[in-house]
Amino acid sequence: MAEKKLPFSKKQLDAIIDQYPTPFHIYDEKAIRKNAREFKKAFAWSRGFKEFFAVKACPNPYIMKILQAEGFGADCSSLSELVLAQKTGIVGEEIMFSSNDTPAKEFIKARKLKAIINLDDITHIDYLEKHAGLPDLICFRYNPGPLKKGNFIIGHPEEAKYGFTREQLFEGYRICRDRGVKRFGIHTMVASNELDPNYFVETAEILFNLIVEISHALGIRFEFANLSGGVGIPYRPGQERIDLDAMSRGIKKKYEQIIAANGLAPLKIYTECGRYITGPYGYLVSKVLHIKDTYKKFAGLDACMADLMRPALYGAYHHITVAGKEKLSHDTMYDVTGSLCENNDKFAIDRMLPKLTHGDTLVIHDTGAHGYAMGFNYNGKLRSAELLVREDGSVVQIRRAETVADYLRTLDFKGLSEF
Repeated sequence: MAEKKLPFSKKQLDAIIDQYPTPFHIYDEKAIRKNAREFKKAFAWSRGFKEFFAVKACPNPYIMKILQAEGFGADCSSLSELVLAQKTGIVGEEIMFSSNDTPAKEFIKARKLKAIINLDDITHIDYLEKHAGLPDLICFRYNPGPLKKGNFIIGHPEEAKYGFTREQLFEGYRICRDRGVKRFGIHTMVASNELDPNYFVETAEILFNLIVEISHALGIRFEFANLSGGVGIPYRPGQERIDLDAMSRGIKKKYEQIIAANGLAPLKIYTECGRYITGPYGYLVSKVLHIKDTYKKFAGLDACMADLMRPALYGAYHHITVAGKEKLSHDTMYDVTGSLCENNDKFAIDRMLPKLTHGDTLVIHDTGAHGYAMGFNYNGKLRSAELLVREDGSVVQIRRAETVADYLRTLDFKGLSEF
């Protein structure tokens, strides 16, 4: 069962807050490295296995650099993410560029970096060739439609905007083969935050069977199958972590039964997890500003959904620890809110917590993925700082908090006098 414990004591947290005012996101380097190594170990059977960390989950070069040192690449989906990877020192086929509705300038940048380009639509073949040229290695994203069930976050595959149909895959690979492309990969992603290991085994089986069929039909050889991300984490106390070893064993069995048995080995296995890699090892730290008692009790924080929008967007659960009150009875019900002018600006609804007072420090768990990354400036809210607890216990700031000057920087006030 997942336990929701903090990697720092109340005393340590108070010392951090003395130097860096709340709210802020803080990440645990030691835990991230340990988890990254365990993830790689689970797929040690696969020669050439590569995890391309999903930059969208936690787009910070310090986190990316840590994972690069552990042998990870970068899964990028925009120009900015490509530049982040480049500035981190991640280039070439260490980058998987998976985007959709992609502008020409992003394909051009990906080609300049010699990234692996994963196309989302058959019409993008001509578009890529026209604006950036076809690379030697190409990958397509497959949408299995009704063959594969999605989940709440990502929706039903047949309703999703992503990917090629089965028929389009055959046609797309034929087109690229005939235009001189020599190297091929295949990719799919049909779930998000999934905790059932069998789901990913089934996904691998679908891709492996497709590889056999397309290889035989077109006479091409696939270098890799990107099984994507979507591996979930236990946000709620008591939830089980996904059995990563069972997932890997199941994929290996399908690999041997389908790929090896058809003489198509070696085939590299790639993944592009984000949430699973960093999600449990990030925390949003905030202080109670106000306690409001009307029709309900509200605990108002100095953070808001601009710092963590998952609860408002998905109704997602994030565990909350009241620092220093871990052993007190959870006997008072609160809606834990922010100050945004939106009624869904709530981190928790009807959450039982110890009795709160002004100045209490609340730590919201599992914000290491899709936490800071999904921040925004609505209401003129300023995005918070990001901190990193190093392996030796020291704390460094890896992104400063935004200022009002930052918010106003792109506005042209000089032109107002002539407006």
